[in-house]
Formats: sequence, structure tokens, C-alpha cells
Amino acid sequence: MKIAFLFPGQGSQKVGMVHDLYEKYDSVKRLVEEADDTLGFSISQMMFEGPDSELMKTEFTQPAILTASVAVWQVLKEKGVEPDIAAGHSLGEYSALVAAGALSFADAVKTVHLRGRFMQEAVPLGEGGMAAVIGLAPEKIVEVCETVSTDAAPVQAVNFNCPGQVVIAGATKAVEKACEELKKAGARRAIMLKVSAPFHSTLMEPAAARLKEVLDTIAIHDTKIPVVANVNAKEETKADDIRRNLVDQAAHPVHWEESIRSMIAGGVDHTVEAGPGTVLSGFMRKIDRKVPSVHAEDEATVEEAVKSLKGE
Repeated sequence: MKIAFLFPGQGSQKVGMVHDLYEKYDSVKRLVEEADDTLGFSISQMMFEGPDSELMKTEFTQPAILTASVAVWQVLKEKGVEPDIAAGHSLGEYSALVAAGALSFADAVKTVHLRGRFMQEAVPLGEGGMAAVIGLAPEKIVEVCETVSTDAAPVQAVNFNCPGQVVIAGATKAVEKACEELKKAGARRAIMLKVSAPFHSTLMEPAAARLKEVLDTIAIHDTKIPVVANVNAKEETKADDIRRNLVDQAAHPVHWEESIRSMIAGGVDHTVEAGPGTVLSGFMRKIDRKVPSVHAEDEATVEEAVKSLKGE
């Protein structure tokens, strides 16, 4: 058995996430307390009590999801389930790198808090947007975006998630126009998403530049297990490559489907979505239904995942 751990990105947050694990496991309590201490404010209160309006703010969403995901990984590890390889969707790549030993949790939670702030500040609220495009070939989506995009109002494909789903991002008006053209080109649906910034688009380049300054100040180590990078869908183990990829990732597309297919080609035959939500498990079913995929986000699903992976 070759197990891949998959860590979720922004959008998977929910008030109350991992609260039951926090109450049951001392290791999770210590982890959450470390997050609060490192950040200098109570991310735990936002995670456990909300309000949802605060948890939805990018600069809080990112450290909250990372903390929850690392907590789930830690509990699975205590129960004897560990990954042979890992990947994370966007923000989730930082969780994967903590699990792989490349980043300390404190450095990761501090960095993603700033990453969220930089991303939000890169584009004024309302001027950037994203949309999910359903039922059209990726090549056609790229082509349509290229015809709509201008220097003043860019739009591009930014998340290649699974067969039949690609997310586009850019200037709000350009995204809206692209949605119209994509429907004319045969897309079943093109839906504007409730997000606060055009993540992974070229409009995030100012955020990437600021993020580089932060990443240059923290320790990044060679990994203990490979982590498949969003930007190139390749297994990465070297610290210098990881540092560069994390900078590039902020303003470049996420090649998620290609990452998963690469891991399966490399022998992965089981996946675990470690963290809140089931978005990545849904992608897995569309990418390759034959590969068993379980998710773990609370005490009940952690126990189910452990039993499934241990064949109990």
C-alpha cells in the first residue's frame, strides 16, 4: 500500500473544525495553543466559535485551515497512519510541507497568515474574482480566456482541479465576460465564486513578491517524504526548490489533476484527505474512481480512515 495524504485549501473552513480533536488529544491542544501564541491572537476562537464572517477573511482562513489540517495529520500519525507522499491544494501545500518535515508548524502558520493578508491587499476588494467552469475542455477554457484577457483586465485558468472542472481568475469584469464566452463555447456552467481575491492569477504577483521576502527569512528543510508541487505537478524534496515553488505558487496555476495522476502513476493506491471538508475527495472520484479515497476531519472520520487503511 502506498498512501498519499492530501491537504485542503481555502474554502474548506467551517466553524467548529477539529474542536472534538482539541478536546480529546493533548497534542492537538498544544498545536492549537502554539498557533495562538505564534500569531499573537486567538485563531482557535475563530476556528471553534466563529463568527463565520471573521473565519471567511483570507488572512484568518489560511492559518485556521492549516492548523486544522496539521491537527488531523498529527492524530492520524499517533494512530499509526502516515503518508508515503503528500500534496496540498494551494494553501494546503503548506500543510503537506509541515507533514513532510520541510516547514515547522510555527513558521508555516505565521507565513500563511501573512500570505492571506498579502493576497487580499494585492487587489482591492471587488476588483478581482474567480469562477468555476464546468463541462468544457481545459484547452478550450485557456483559449477563451486568452481571447478575453487584456493587460488592463487579465483573466486566466488558475485551478485545473479534475475532469470537467477548471477555475478561472482575474479582473472581475474580465472573469464575468469570460463566463459569458465560455457558455457560448459549450460550458455547462460558469459560476462566479464567493471569494475575496483572484487567487493564483497574475494579479497576485505583488503578493508573491512580498511572500518571497517572508519565505527568505524562515528555515526550509529537505523533506522526509516527497511533496508534489502545485506549480509543476512534480515530486519535490529539496529545500531550495520548495522555497522557489511556494513563491511561484501564489501567482501561478494549481495543477491539481496532473499532480494526482502523477502520484497514481508513481504507485499511490490510497489517498487520505486530511483536514476540513471533502472537496479533494470529490476531485479524486472524478480523477480516478478506482483509487480508494477517505477523508479525516474529526474523531469519527479519523477512526473510519484508520480502520479502512489498516484493513480492520
